Amino acid sequence: MIAALLPPRAATAELFHDVPEPLGLFPEEERVVAGAVAARRREFASVRACARRALGSLGLPPAPLLPGPRGAPRWPDGVVGSMTHCQGYRAAAVARRTDLVAIGCDAEPNAPLPSPDVLELISLPQERVWLRELAARRPGVSWDRLLFSAKESVYKTWFPLTGRPLDFDEAVITPDPSAGTFRAELLVPGPVVDGVRITAFDGRWRVGNGLVVTAIGLRPAQHTTSGPGPA
Repeated sequence: MIAALLPPRAATAELFHDVPEPLGLFPEEERVVAGAVAARRREFASVRACARRALGSLGLPPAPLLPGPRGAPRWPDGVVGSMTHCQGYRAAAVARRTDLVAIGCDAEPNAPLPSPDVLELISLPQERVWLRELAARRPGVSWDRLLFSAKESVYKTWFPLTGRPLDFDEAVITPDPSAGTFRAELLVPGPVVDGVRITAFDGRWRVGNGLVVTAIGLRPAQHTTSGPGPA
């Protein structure tokens, strides 16, 4: 699912199940989840199996992938990437930094958010307008969950560029239900990359297999666009 959401020079891998024992973790990774329950260890290992497969597509050898600040994965030098996992799905996307400036991806179950309080927390008033409209027009998509996923992808794109958190109310999401795209307008000053200030991220979304998946791939030559296409 994720490959269709990113430019061709991004390498991706996904699993719809967990890797079996032994988990294939490096000793450094084993220490990170040494005290975790079995399900968390399998999840941790499976998403890293995806990441190593994607890195292999770039011609890079397997290496430990350890959490950095705020849990963001630390990638090999010259590589950008993103990992995501939810029930029944694990995925990773990577690219050489010369091809993409940053990647953010997220997967969620295609099911409503657990409560109205959560929606209130993650959404802006203008987003709740289109949520109501699209929920009536296309009830097969959990638009509130898509909104949450898109904001997670925005955060994963933002954080490696800034080293700073981004709150849910600091970017406004507008989806295109026909094109399967979304635009995230930053409501705070964006990062400066190659002398250009980024004011928005553009991404893609897809619904299938009981999932909502979103992704952003920020190109060096097009700082505010990120759909599939020549990179």
